[in-house]
Amino acid sequence: MSASLRLSVLDQSPIRPGATPRQALLETTELARLADRLGYTRFWVSEHHNTGTLAGPAPEVLLAHLGNHTRRIRLGSGGVMLPHYSALKVAENFRLLEALFPGRIDLGMGRAPGADRLTAHALNPHNTFSEQDFVEQLMALQAYLRDEKIPDTIHERVVAIPQADTRPELWILSSSGQSGLFAAHLGLAFSFAQFINAHGGPQAVRTYRERFRPSAELAAPAANVAVFTLCADTEAKAAELRTALELQLLRFSKGERLPFPTTEEARAYRFTADDRAQLAHSRGRVVSGTPGQVKAEFERLAAAYEVDEIVAVTITADFQDRLRSYELLVEAFALPRPESRTEAAPASFAQGFAR
Repeated sequence: MSASLRLSVLDQSPIRPGATPRQALLETTELARLADRLGYTRFWVSEHHNTGTLAGPAPEVLLAHLGNHTRRIRLGSGGVMLPHYSALKVAENFRLLEALFPGRIDLGMGRAPGADRLTAHALNPHNTFSEQDFVEQLMALQAYLRDEKIPDTIHERVVAIPQADTRPELWILSSSGQSGLFAAHLGLAFSFAQFINAHGGPQAVRTYRERFRPSAELAAPAANVAVFTLCADTEAKAAELRTALELQLLRFSKGERLPFPTTEEARAYRFTADDRAQLAHSRGRVVSGTPGQVKAEFERLAAAYEVDEIVAVTITADFQDRLRSYELLVEAFALPRPESRTEAAPASFAQGFAR
């Protein structure tokens, strides 16, 4: 399994303790450049709103920037929260990206708010949060991207521009099985967010495959799984990073929107019995350890999901630890490096912000 396993990145532009949103975005840029050089398959960026801990509310804007600072890696949204927007506007945003970076763009979509309900209402006061509306948006999006002329509908007269020879790949992102059924029915690729929900993922992907219907976008089912990943040179370092991440996940579950904890804060925190029970229930959200340990766990995950691609989500209080985790992961799997390029590499953006 490891010989053919592909690795990808989902980055949420976390704002480290003492850092600024601008620094977080520059670090995302630096990480995308690193992932491009190391041989990762995709680099996805997320959409979040009304938070002081993440700096990425608009994937389509950030992707345009990242496209100019990478050469090969696929770039995508992980994902656009479709109910906030019109299907036409999303289609045009990603058609424009595809025209700028042909064959490199993924349009990953979800229906979660990416924020609280009040913020979701502010983004789209007409959002009903209904499954039927989401499916209709997906169908409209497909029609715009296919240039379908459907009689007696808006698609007969309205087209999404710019016209291009290629189209973005379409992915449904989900932490439950329901959206997997939508992906299967419409013939779209499916990504399960195990970093959000540690339970039911393999079955959701199996059901997606069983019910998949080929489409103009995809002839056969395609799936991957995303998981929090912390890879370190030693077990002690990996355990330290994991404790900090687990503390942040606990805070989030309690509605505490605090900066990501440093390892010193995490070391000093006293986990209660309830805390430990909650962490045990969600333990599968995080894979951590030395390169060999993480590789073994990734291979187990890939076998359970029957996928050949895992998306790593890494958040640490120190940017260098984040970079190192992705470097060690590539070394563990001995990913082939992309062909060297003759053109000059983009300048480093995160220098000076790495500590």
